[in-house]
Amino acid sequence: MSKTVGIPKGLLYYDFYPMWKTFFEGVGAKVVVSQDTNKKILDEGVKNCVEDACLPVKTYVGHVINLKEKDVDYIFIPRIVSVERKKYLCSKFLGLPDFIKSLIGDLPPIIDIEINYYKNNDEFTQNEFIKVGRMFGKTKDQSLKAYFEATHQQKKFESLLKKGLTNLEALKVWEGKNLVKEESNYDLKIAIIAHPYDIMDEYISMGIIEKLKNMGAQVYTMEMLQKDLILEGASMLSKEMFWNYERDILGAGLYFLKQKNVDGVIMVSAFGCGPNSMTEELLERLYKKAKEVPFMLITIDEHSGEAGIMTRLEAFTDLLRFNKKAVMV
Repeated sequence: MSKTVGIPKGLLYYDFYPMWKTFFEGVGAKVVVSQDTNKKILDEGVKNCVEDACLPVKTYVGHVINLKEKDVDYIFIPRIVSVERKKYLCSKFLGLPDFIKSLIGDLPPIIDIEINYYKNNDEFTQNEFIKVGRMFGKTKDQSLKAYFEATHQQKKFESLLKKGLTNLEALKVWEGKNLVKEESNYDLKIAIIAHPYDIMDEYISMGIIEKLKNMGAQVYTMEMLQKDLILEGASMLSKEMFWNYERDILGAGLYFLKQKNVDGVIMVSAFGCGPNSMTEELLERLYKKAKEVPFMLITIDEHSGEAGIMTRLEAFTDLLRFNKKAVMV
């Protein structure tokens, strides 16, 4: 019988699930994903996590507990140091396996391989995946075959994002599901700048993307932009960013500000996120200084209420429509 590997549906799940799922199935494992975030998962995460952790980390803890209750054989919690040369991720990703082990007892074995592209050394990461393959009785060649197919599937997923799909939509298409065609009667264009795990988890974000679509807005995320456009925006900064995801947030935000190709920009940030506390402040100041594209910052935590989010979104879209009418007069 195949061993089961649990993958928590949080944090970088929304960026790399196709790669992880393909690899584990390629070495003969059965992948089990935790449930969609719900009240129980969030409550468990908040109860078992340290108080000053950000909302996505608290939610992730709840997803790990959910997988523990599913009696999986392993839980995959990689130690992701870097996904890009000369750039690091937030420290929560560097110490995530140890952090989880310190919080939750009686866990099944954790697969905590290190993913580190800081020196652009693909051989190091390949060796990490080869070690995992050996856990499932696979040879080096068999593990590498699974790894290369996984990277191929990851590129297919990322190409879907560039076609204008959100991470959730791209995951559905990648898994062979059909998307419901939407009527293209949008009269607003709004960019949402955020970490994918802050807006793709529809429970903690309270479905902000769908709410905006229902209000008549076509939504753009930074994952839909080509990398060169993000770097073009980031080049407007006087100094290069230390973290690659924060660089992308700032780069996308500055690209939309420079091009003025959207009616408004919303940044969604999780309370307690250290890197975001700097990028959100900088981006908000730059937009206010330019006074050319309306900007709104929404901060979410476990206490955020749906009514409050709705009120702010309605007010923002009303403002954008008022601005458009004023220009036409």
